[in-house]
Amino acid sequence: MRDAKGGRPDWAPPVLRGERLEAGLRTLELDVRRRLDGLLQGNHLGLVPGPGSEPGEARPYQPGDDVRRMDWAVTARTTEPHIRETVADRELETWVAADLSASLDFGTALCEKRDLVVCAVAAIAHLTGGGGNRIGALIANGAETHRIPARGGLAHARGLVRKLALTPRAAEGTRGDLAAAIEQLRRPPRRRGLAVIVSDFLGDTEWQRPLRALSARHDLIAVEIVDPRDVDLPDVGTVVLADPETGRQREVHASALLRKEFAAAAQAHRSEVARALRQAGAAHLVLRTDSDWIADTVRFVVARKRRWSGGAA
Repeated sequence: MRDAKGGRPDWAPPVLRGERLEAGLRTLELDVRRRLDGLLQGNHLGLVPGPGSEPGEARPYQPGDDVRRMDWAVTARTTEPHIRETVADRELETWVAADLSASLDFGTALCEKRDLVVCAVAAIAHLTGGGGNRIGALIANGAETHRIPARGGLAHARGLVRKLALTPRAAEGTRGDLAAAIEQLRRPPRRRGLAVIVSDFLGDTEWQRPLRALSARHDLIAVEIVDPRDVDLPDVGTVVLADPETGRQREVHASALLRKEFAAAAQAHRSEVARALRQAGAAHLVLRTDSDWIADTVRFVVARKRRWSGGAA
């Protein structure tokens, strides 16, 4: 749907820069509360209400279940695969690694990718808040890293989202290091909880090893931020392509062959990212700058709850 002026869709992320920052943050909070609470009801209202660290009852294995929760004793006794359910922890500690490196200072649709990072963290804070739960964040832009201690309460969540939105852009040519940010999330060791990685996952995949190590102790969610130009080069004739993390530029002619090769390379990279996340045991949510990010989040949460409860994926 479009707004009353026929411009931006009503689900478009708010502008989170300059003089419009504070108004944008208020709009974002209202959108998250109104739409998430309106679309997620009952057991779906929350990101991780079911799994915890305490063992519970066993149930038959369903396609899509996490094989790390296999109950081999019951499986051997019944000769049928069984999963061990877990009892929800009374308090959940969530840590978010937010990637704000230079490749996210870019957007060709309704917002920049870094705006969508802020939106994703706001939704995570809302879905994991309440009940004594705590949330902390590690914000990395390539030049510096900020750690926000895990605390509870609405005021803390608001301050965390504001700090994320106010994080300065790194200078052009500053290379991000997602692997280092994930490694910092592991130290010091914390009680079992939820770890959320928000990034566009462009570039090399050196983050795979620390991510797998993180999954040994924590439940993982990876939020991949995508812009249409990350996966498709338009027919625009001669264009200058720039890598914001190295500062290198190259003038190319967007021929049909080049656009086909670009799309194939982009698809191959995204498939590699999806495979690496799957091998690490991370749930994978894709948010696009040209799509209804709240609706995509709702679909992800509902599917996640169904998998945990043993329903169809």
